[in-house]
Amino acid sequence: MRSPVLPLTWHLAKSSGRRGLQNHLLAAAAAAVGSLVLLTLLAAYLGAGARADRTAWRTPAPDRHGTAIEALATTYVRDEPITVVSLAQLPGRRTTPAPPGLNTFPKQGEWYVSPALAKLLRALPSAQLAYRFPKSTPSGTIGTAGLASSDELVAVIGRAPTDPAVSKSADAQGFYDEGLTSRAVVSGFSGTRRSVFTVDDQSAVLLGVGLLVVPVIVLASAAGRLGAARREQRLAALRLAGATPRQILAMSGVEAAAVGAAGALTGALAYGALLPALAEVPYSIGTWYTGQLWVGLPWVVAVVVGVAGLIAVSAVSMLRQVASSPLGVARQSDPRRTRLVRLVLFLAVLVYIRVSTDGRTLKPGTLVALMLLFYGGFWMFGPWVVDRLGRIAGRFARRPATLLAARRLSDDPRGAWRTVSGLVLAGFVAGFFTVGHLGIVGLDHRGQVAVPTANAADARHAVGEARRLLRAAGVDATVGTSDDGILLGGMDGVVAHVSGGPDRLDTAVTSLQPLGAGRLPYAGAYAEAPDTSVTDRLAQLGTATLAVSFLIATASAGLTAAANVLDRRRTYGLLRLSGTPLKVLDRARVRETVLPLLVLAGGTTATGLYAAVQVNKAAGSTISTSGAVQLAVCVTLGALAMLAAIGASRPLLRAVTADPTRATD
Repeated sequence: MRSPVLPLTWHLAKSSGRRGLQNHLLAAAAAAVGSLVLLTLLAAYLGAGARADRTAWRTPAPDRHGTAIEALATTYVRDEPITVVSLAQLPGRRTTPAPPGLNTFPKQGEWYVSPALAKLLRALPSAQLAYRFPKSTPSGTIGTAGLASSDELVAVIGRAPTDPAVSKSADAQGFYDEGLTSRAVVSGFSGTRRSVFTVDDQSAVLLGVGLLVVPVIVLASAAGRLGAARREQRLAALRLAGATPRQILAMSGVEAAAVGAAGALTGALAYGALLPALAEVPYSIGTWYTGQLWVGLPWVVAVVVGVAGLIAVSAVSMLRQVASSPLGVARQSDPRRTRLVRLVLFLAVLVYIRVSTDGRTLKPGTLVALMLLFYGGFWMFGPWVVDRLGRIAGRFARRPATLLAARRLSDDPRGAWRTVSGLVLAGFVAGFFTVGHLGIVGLDHRGQVAVPTANAADARHAVGEARRLLRAAGVDATVGTSDDGILLGGMDGVVAHVSGGPDRLDTAVTSLQPLGAGRLPYAGAYAEAPDTSVTDRLAQLGTATLAVSFLIATASAGLTAAANVLDRRRTYGLLRLSGTPLKVLDRARVRETVLPLLVLAGGTTATGLYAAVQVNKAAGSTISTSGAVQLAVCVTLGALAMLAAIGASRPLLRAVTADPTRATD
């Protein structure tokens, strides 16, 4: 016998009318946003790893039977890193394969640059940049296979094996040279050590994914619960008419999955259409190649299926009472209370996180897992707080709007929690990233250029030559052999204190290059590179995470508020028939959101502040002085966006209560 589930589900969906169509559209919109954000997060994570791998060939992997010398050096201009790869074919050895991005191994005197570096060479005066490279015109440009980003500044130079740039480039490794200067005999370019400028990119994105994936899941779950009250009433009637629990759950799951799949597919199509625009968003070393952000068809299908499945599970989980007690649902006699066990479990989660992080250095994956655990614990704890808050507010209410809001909070704490959960979880992100600030404390390298030498005698000899070179370049500077071990990192060398701005500093670096004997002069940006790369990633991550989390929170609040109006259509109609003004109903809706928002968002923001303080303490850093202002701005904008999203459903409230007798039907 053919199952009646699919035909009956299709019939009920078609006959649900305008109200049912509105719920389906809202659910599909939530699914589309969730799918789009998930695919974007996945693209950033996979893309960051893919382009970091493209930088591994520049760090030589030693081979005692190698055929060429590869030397990595890093120089800076305008505080932007330029990666210089010097290559020399060893005589009597087989020909070395071409490095990525080039057609042949560069011969002595040939040099190639990335398109971005070629543009910069034309834009800046030669004394600031071009004189650091061979005097000939570049032999060509490096292809995309050798670059992680179109904005990268990279040069590949063919040299003789006796050239100091390859024979002495790494004779004396300094404190700051790790990942920036190296040398080895190689037989190819299959290195696995990522550049210092990209090695932490994927870990930082993983942190952002951990912060955003729960709000996205919350949004998708909310989509499955849109129209839950009306669906419960309709399916309870079918259950009383003789439908089995399995049929009831199957009909709800099929309907929710179909709507979710349509929405998720729309989000996936939007992701594909937005790929060129997403590739222009800078991160780390610059913008992306579009192909780096394409996750592949299997991942797209997995996300679409996952979002649709999550929405279906969420919808089915709301119908447990329909299956077990259809009469209670039909009469709306189920007070959705929460139990004290939620508080106990949440406290247990906090204790576990505290014990797990006490005095330990955590890997990014572990940190993300703990954040997800915290989010999960707070998601379980939130409805309990809303329930108790509603009871307390109802006991002390002095105005009708406050009393109505309190009753709604205590009658349906899970529904009220879903409205504010997005912004509540975003509060943790705001508290962490606006106050957290990592970096080197107490070091000031501004206006300084260092040139390492082999020993102290060479350093003393190089002082006079450095003064002559700087004077010839028109740079006013004070030159000495010591900087108290700060910029030179304890090595012997010359330090010049340059007067003037970035132009003078870049000119000084260029003019002092002949003193390096294979080592490039460097300024403060070189010494701070490893720390700057981490802090810059966290700053970019914080900005992006805040923006996306507040966007998700606003979308979730707006969709849930609109769905609540449709679900409570009968209740609002009865209140209007009893003489309750529309203004009071609207105020009750707003207070129903503001009350839990103040308590719960304040709690998560304080937790984020605490986490930021602990991270700063562990890193020996200080609290950002502008963090308090940024936090206040973020919280204010988030609250205003939340209220605006809720206010957007005000016309819907007016429409459903325009004819109270029909609304109560």
